[in-house]
Amino acid sequence: MIKKYITIAAIFSTTLLSCNYLDVVPDNVATIEFAFRTPYTTEQFLFTCYNSLPNYAEINDNPALAGGDEMFFLKSRFADRYRAYDLAEGNMNIVSPIYDYWRGRSGGTHLWKGINNCNTFLENIDNVYGIEDVVKERMAAEAKFLKAYYHFYLLRMYGPIPILDKNIPIHVSSETVRAIVREPIDKVFDFIIEMMDEAIEGLPNEVTFEVNELGRITRPIAMAIKAKILVTAASPLFNGNTEFSTYKNPRGEQLFNPNFDMQKWIKAKEAAELAIDANHAIGLTLNYVNQSTVNKESDTTLTELNYRTAITEKWNSEIIWASTNSLAASIQTISYPRIFGGAGLYFGGEASVPMHIAAKYYTQNGVPIDEDTTYDYDGRFSTRKATFNERMYVKQDYETAKFNLNRESRFYASLAFDGSRWYGQGILKDVGNHYVSARAKTGVASGHAYSYSITGYWPKKLVNHLNPATANQWTLQRYPWPTMRLADLYLLYAEAVNEVDGPDEEAFRYLNLIRMRAGLKGVQESWDNYSRTPAKYKTKEGLREIIHRERTIELAFEGSRFWDVRRWKTAMSEFNQNILGWDLSQEAPSAYYRQVIVTKKKFQQRDYFFPVQESEILKNRDIMQSPGWQF
Repeated sequence: MIKKYITIAAIFSTTLLSCNYLDVVPDNVATIEFAFRTPYTTEQFLFTCYNSLPNYAEINDNPALAGGDEMFFLKSRFADRYRAYDLAEGNMNIVSPIYDYWRGRSGGTHLWKGINNCNTFLENIDNVYGIEDVVKERMAAEAKFLKAYYHFYLLRMYGPIPILDKNIPIHVSSETVRAIVREPIDKVFDFIIEMMDEAIEGLPNEVTFEVNELGRITRPIAMAIKAKILVTAASPLFNGNTEFSTYKNPRGEQLFNPNFDMQKWIKAKEAAELAIDANHAIGLTLNYVNQSTVNKESDTTLTELNYRTAITEKWNSEIIWASTNSLAASIQTISYPRIFGGAGLYFGGEASVPMHIAAKYYTQNGVPIDEDTTYDYDGRFSTRKATFNERMYVKQDYETAKFNLNRESRFYASLAFDGSRWYGQGILKDVGNHYVSARAKTGVASGHAYSYSITGYWPKKLVNHLNPATANQWTLQRYPWPTMRLADLYLLYAEAVNEVDGPDEEAFRYLNLIRMRAGLKGVQESWDNYSRTPAKYKTKEGLREIIHRERTIELAFEGSRFWDVRRWKTAMSEFNQNILGWDLSQEAPSAYYRQVIVTKKKFQQRDYFFPVQESEILKNRDIMQSPGWQF
């Protein structure tokens, strides 16, 4: 008898979807037995489970890239990119939700279907002949990790969700199906961590054959993701959130615990420390350029490349988990200004970074621009010419806003702007570099119908500096999207340490490792010597602010801030502000360097979570609408 199951999609829709094993069986032979007939077909089914991983590198598929406040673009550019623009402007709706990961529509991956596939795999792996037990254990552990991760992704997006630990046989009663309801947040997190722990036990420390297996889950990856999950569970959105205290399921269970629990931060701290140790044990370190592999460059260039290549260099020493399902291609194209002016070659170039994100970066002294005692904050929008000593950042004698000068290395490594140097793209030396011109009549502002930044800033860090380019040819070198890197884990640990112990040497240790890679002094030294609030780092609240800012800077444009601002529960202030840019219609520096409103954002309390399509709720009200979206 062939086993058949109701997929989770059937619980929320009238359409029954079969298990996604058709990738590994011939046409018209849709049987689970065939999918698990041989070691080969079994492995292919496991890869089908991996195929549900979101496409992190594509704006059309990942709300975290342009759905927050880090990146905007021309709304008229492409119709299929409206969803990111609409999400950022607060135009989410319950009729046709944007980025629908509940049903796999409008840019979303069908994650319930992915969970269903993982369950099917786990229910059948033990019946396969010809596979060694140790291999079965590893493959089962990978499926458990993916199952836990998909639950986490849905929880983070929709709030309390049902738990699908096993697929439901098709013969069960409708009452059993209706018993599938949203579970309390703490219960869902506990289930995810329990499943993650089971996965960690069966995973190897490293892949055996890197050529074929890079991207597959290992124990250090799972431990790092577990730490991220526990930090999320400990954060204000999920720990002591009173705004959603009335949100209950049909059983009458309160789905958000309004009471703060310090034990959640303690568990997060312990998990992050163990994850760091596990990743250090296999040789992971913060990425630094191997100088023997490049021409001898200035310290300025090397510092920039240390940071840029942490994202764009495949499988560098900092990458904990990169998604081979998500290769950075189109996102590079839209992040690339037309440095060759009016040439016919189409680079894209419409990815636009708002000024408030550019303002987040520190001064060259490693403190915020509004705190630095040596920085002319009130005169930051006045202009002056870049000096010879500043030529590695801005073209010598080019007139630019003071706002663009005397900033930290990550400002220049991350952002392109009017007058800025663009290292690479065929010129791998410190002389004769490309420079960006963004004012009116210069070819890369509004001189092309679409290919320009509407704010005057581009997310340069996402573009591989090794892409060779001329006015007539450009070769794109794609890289697997860095889903998690060591700097992220360091910052999670520092955050958890501060929440548990307050300002502690362990927190400073990992913050300062990241700052040192960026060419900055440590937190203590920088604030003591340059900040108008030198004692900020000495309190838990002050250090929390510093850590949050470090995450925004270090992980900019990688899809982290979208979720961080939500879990910190600061989105109502962070995401409700005008998007500002330079006046692109102006040619003279004095006129160009004035702030103008590009667009406006709107974030409401309900926007902390995504809604489920209204028609799905009408089919099964027991599932309930997401918090804040009830009708």
